[in-house]
Amino acid sequence: MNNRAPHSALREWRAHMAHPVRATALVGAAVILTLIGPFETSQVMRALPRLVYWMGVVGLSYCMGYAATELAARAAPHSMTRRIAIAGLVTGVLVLGIVYLLNGFALGYWAQGWGLWQLAGNVMGIAIILSAIFQLAYAPMPSAAFPRPPALLNRLPLDKRAPLVALSVEDHYVRIITAKGEEMVLMRLADAIRETEGANGLQVHRSHWVALDHVVAVRRKGDGALLKMSYGPEIPVSRTNLPKLREAGLLPR
Repeated sequence: MNNRAPHSALREWRAHMAHPVRATALVGAAVILTLIGPFETSQVMRALPRLVYWMGVVGLSYCMGYAATELAARAAPHSMTRRIAIAGLVTGVLVLGIVYLLNGFALGYWAQGWGLWQLAGNVMGIAIILSAIFQLAYAPMPSAAFPRPPALLNRLPLDKRAPLVALSVEDHYVRIITAKGEEMVLMRLADAIRETEGANGLQVHRSHWVALDHVVAVRRKGDGALLKMSYGPEIPVSRTNLPKLREAGLLPR
């Protein structure tokens, strides 16, 4: 079984969480909440336990929101409304569980009855609002001057969403290469190519697709050719696809 994609996702998550600006912002949010002491935490907890409590809430909530946003991007790449709904609901449920357990163990407050419904309503409402803001803030804005990016980019982590360079098949996965990195996605190459609409590209091999704007050089190799790309490894071109390169002006006729 190929487990490179889960490992890649774990490395991506670690790099995302370890970013200095992001880590500083999360710690800063926890410190501010500690000083403000909302939800009566300032009355029932001393400063240090309160800081630990809010660092746990902020850190775990952000991780859950990040995972839910990635899930929503893969589940509904073409629908902003569905992405907001999925990310909001998943985040809300997960964060509700975190807050419920932390309140129980840290504060001895196990919400029941109407109190539980109030807690759930507050958490779900905040989660959906924040998910909507997050999705809208990072959504590409189509216009005549800036065409809509390919839908395939919605399957990638935010920090790797950039112009497509190439697609390559590896077992049951497609390696999506952009100008900002690579990501393994479980899907068929044919489905991935369908989601490249808006990118100027060609399938040059049964296992490879390239964006023509990112071809740096072409060299012949045997009956085929090799393409040097602006990022990533060279891409082979099969003999049957050489006419496509000639039509694109990358090889002499």
